[in-house]
Formats: sequence, C-alpha cells, structure tokens
Amino acid sequence: MKIVTSLSFQGQCREAFEFYAQVLGGKIVAAIPYSAAPPGMPVPDQKHESWLMHCWLEVGDQALMGADMDIAWARNIDKPKNGFDVTLHGPDKAECERWFNQLSEGGRSIMPFGETFWSPGFGSLVDKFGVPWMINTVPSGDWNPAQG
Repeated sequence: MKIVTSLSFQGQCREAFEFYAQVLGGKIVAAIPYSAAPPGMPVPDQKHESWLMHCWLEVGDQALMGADMDIAWARNIDKPKNGFDVTLHGPDKAECERWFNQLSEGGRSIMPFGETFWSPGFGSLVDKFGVPWMINTVPSGDWNPAQG
C-alpha cells in the first residue's frame, strides 16, 4: 500500500508541482488539464481549461498528487489549509535544511529549522502556495540532543 497526499489549488497546481519537483528532485509524470477532459465532462468556465484536473509528482518511491479546484467545486478551497502537514523525513540534516529553506521561500516559517529533543534538525513552514510542511531529520542511532 502507498498513502499519497493530494493537494488542491486554485489555478497554481502546475506552478506548485514544478516548484516541488525542483526542490525535492522529483519528476512530474502526469499533468492533465481540464481541457483534456473526456466528452461529456464539460469545463464550466473557459478560465479552467488550463487548470490541472490531475497532477502526479514522483520523488523516489514516494508521490504527491494535486489538482486545481474552483470554489464552486470545493467550498473551502479559498480558506487556509489546516489540519495536516506534508511531512518530509530524511537522514541528512543538510538536505533537510535545504528543503526547509527552499520550501520557505515566499512563504513563512512556523518553527525555524533547528535541533529539537527528538531530532538534530526539524522545522515547519507554510509555503508560498499555502501548503503546510514539516521537515524532520531522522536521527542516527548514536545521536544525542545537545544538553541545554
């Protein structure tokens, strides 16, 4: 089984996924616009034709899925995203910090990246697309938190 997070946007899905692919070193393997909808599935407004109805980003053996949604289809799409975080876990603190710094660009830091009692490097942020992220460095077996 694979559990995949699906993210919704209002016309920024392609831009967001190109950004995530660049930061995470992934590859977009599907980006299907509403204009490619099958017959019988009308696009309600011409402005939606270039929006993505399905996007799939692969990063190693993991994936993110996304789509653009109008407020008429997803009533709360214009509200801040809450109640979840896309969480990245990695063994390399420098790489985790790079992810944090790049994903933070144009967004806002919630908890600055730094050592915690459970990790040599952890931080949380909301990116420029409004998506909340947590970045966590998985500690090695011999890691001990700094004494404070």
